[in-house]
Amino acid sequence: MDLLRSMEVLVAAVEAGSFAAAARQLDLSAVMVGKHILQLEAHLGARLLQRSTRRHSLTEIGAAFYEDCKRVLEQVRWAESAVERSRAEPQGLLRISAPITLGHTLIAPMLAQFLQLHPLVRGDLHLSDSVSDLVGEGFDAAIRIGEVGDESLVARPLRPYRMVIAAAPGYLQRRGRPEHPSELPRHDCLSHAVWQRRSEWTLSDGSQSWGWPEQARLSCNQGDGLRAAALQGLGLIMQPEVLLAEDLRQGLLLPLLTDYLPAARPVHLVYAADRRQLPKLSRFVEHVLASLGRES
Repeated sequence: MDLLRSMEVLVAAVEAGSFAAAARQLDLSAVMVGKHILQLEAHLGARLLQRSTRRHSLTEIGAAFYEDCKRVLEQVRWAESAVERSRAEPQGLLRISAPITLGHTLIAPMLAQFLQLHPLVRGDLHLSDSVSDLVGEGFDAAIRIGEVGDESLVARPLRPYRMVIAAAPGYLQRRGRPEHPSELPRHDCLSHAVWQRRSEWTLSDGSQSWGWPEQARLSCNQGDGLRAAALQGLGLIMQPEVLLAEDLRQGLLLPLLTDYLPAARPVHLVYAADRRQLPKLSRFVEHVLASLGRES
C-alpha cells in the first residue's frame, strides 16, 4: 500500500466533492479512487467516509484524519522542494492562480514569457474568480484583486485594477452620448451576471454615488462576452481597463463618463512566506514585478 498516495487521494476526494471529480484531477479511475479510500480505512481500522448513492461525507474520525493528511502532504512537498532550492536554475512545476479577466489578458502571456526564459519550468495556470487556498490546493502563488487579509501570505503590490465605461461609435450615433451617470437607465447597458447578485462597482462624483443599472439589455458571466456585444454596438459596457485597452486604442470603443469611474482596486501577487526561497517562485516574482509592478 502506498500510504502517501492514498492520503493524497483522500484529500482530493474530499476537496473535489466526489470520487469522479477526484479521479479526473488525479488521472485515475473512480474505481481506483474508491480502492485507495478502502485501503486507508482497512489500514486504520476506521471508517473515514459515510457513503450514499449520491454523495459522501467525512465521519468525525475522517475529518480529523483529513486535516492531518493535508499537513503531512504539505510537509512532503516542502521536503521535496529542498532539492530544488539548492539549484540555481529554476525548474519544476509552477502553479499559479489568477482571476479570469486579469488572468487571460495579462497573466497568461506574461507566464508564457517567463516559461520561454526558463525552459526547465512547467506552468499550470488556473483561472477562477474564486479565492484559492494556496496551501490546500498546492499553488505556488496567486494574483488577487482587493485587500489581502491573510497575514500568513507575502503580498507584493501590482498595478491597480481599473474599470472603464465605453460604447461603440455606432451605438453612440444612434442613442447619444451619456454625460452623467443619472442617464444610464435610459441606455442599453451590458452587465456582468455577478453584478445581478452582488453589485460592487459604483460610480461617484465624490459626494454622490450611482450603481450600474440592474436592468441589463444583456448580462453575461464572462467579460469577453460583454466585450463582443459592445463591439457590435449593443450597448454600454463597464469592464476592466485591461480587457478593453486595445479596443479603446483602436477607436472600436469610445470611453465614457471618465469623471465618474469606480475607484481602482488594489492588486497583489501573494505567496506563502516559506516558499519564497524556491528559484522558480523567486524568479517568477521578479518577472511579475518587472512587468506589472505598482505604478509610481
